[in-house]
Parts: sequence; C-alpha cells; structure tokens
Amino acid sequence: MAKHGGFPMGGMGNMQQLMKQAQRMQENMQRKQVELNAQEFTAASGGGMVKVTVNGAREVLSVRIDPQCVDPEDVEMLQDLVLSAVNGALKEAAATVEQEMGKLTGGMNLGF
Repeated sequence: MAKHGGFPMGGMGNMQQLMKQAQRMQENMQRKQVELNAQEFTAASGGGMVKVTVNGAREVLSVRIDPQCVDPEDVEMLQDLVLSAVNGALKEAAATVEQEMGKLTGGMNLGF
C-alpha cells in the first residue's frame, strides 16, 4: 500500500476529516459557552425573602432582599439567607454549564 507522510493514502483524508470535526466541535463549544455565560440563574432562600441571580460565568448579577426580613437584631439570619441563595444559584449555574457542555463533548470532562 502506498504511503504518504507515514499514513496510508486513505489515512491522510481521515486525519483531515478528524481535524475538521475537532474544529467544528471547538466552535460549537465556544458558541455554547458564550450562550451559557449570558444565561441567568436565580435561587431563593427564606421562602423567597432573599433572591440571588448569577450568570453562567458565575458572576453575581443581583441580590434582592425583602424588607420584611431585615431585622437589626438578627443580622446573622440575613447573612445566612444571602449565603444560601448565592450558593444555590452558583450550583445551578455550574450544573447547567457542565450538563450542556457535556452534551457537546460526548461526556469527556474538559474542565467546564
């Protein structure tokens, strides 16, 4: 069988095809990452008294606190509610990003 550059003649075409597929996958992943970074995730705590919204890039976009839960005598409770809502929103964002990127990578863990 004739060889070209260490590959059987048909092997070079397969390599080019594989490279094109990898490039398309990378472009799809970049497009999906931009889309996910813009997506918003909201979590609430304290029965909805505290709501936190983050984006897929894991940046806190807003914190909303119902004035009824502001008690100067119990600041620790408010801090706990904010912390809980922030962590809930971040977990939701991370899980969604991981799930969506996993669909593109066929389950390969590439660190997203």
